Amino acid sequence: MNRKKLQKLTDTLTKNCKHFNKFEVNCLINLFYNLVGEVTEWQGITIGLDRNAFRNILHMTFGMTDDMIMDRVFRGFDKDNDGCVNVSEWIYGLSIFLRGTLEEKMKYCFEVFDLNGDGFISKEEMFHMLKNSLLKQPSEEDPDEGIKDLVEITLKKMDHDHDGKLSFTDYEQAVREETLLLEAFGPCLPDPKTHMEFEAQVFKDPNEFNDI
Repeated sequence: MNRKKLQKLTDTLTKNCKHFNKFEVNCLINLFYNLVGEVTEWQGITIGLDRNAFRNILHMTFGMTDDMIMDRVFRGFDKDNDGCVNVSEWIYGLSIFLRGTLEEKMKYCFEVFDLNGDGFISKEEMFHMLKNSLLKQPSEEDPDEGIKDLVEITLKKMDHDHDGKLSFTDYEQAVREETLLLEAFGPCLPDPKTHMEFEAQVFKDPNEFNDI
């Protein structure tokens, strides 16, 4: 990408992205093209990070291990559902992922946890996510029972209108009362340590960011 085009892209993304300044957007664009390994958009084909490349970043950089959650984070970034995170989706996604307000993070986490996209987190969805994120205890005769109990406890705490599933309103109210519930069904945001390391590394010199 030539300098003029890069400058224009940086300006556009900076204008539309409230959590990063121009220097940071520029660093993230450079990192994106380093990760993609392709510096030109040829023949009109959009260059981007596919599901595997993106999951690799989540795993290697942010320490995520849960396949289901990583898949949902990818979908959260890939707003146009074309199976690829392009450069603007990368910037906007990271903006919320790293520096989003509580409102933005609640919306993002709820979308991650709402596996079928129907606007509710059902008991079945909770069960699947908690089953994935909890370590199995070999001594337990039926680990599923423990998870079912946990689902019931979670519902009791978060389901304010008692309809057996969580709407965004239920979830939002619960998180405002207890922010630890933001990631109640699995880690889908970076922990403070990896977040700081990522920013320190990337917003210094993106050419040094070769660890991924």
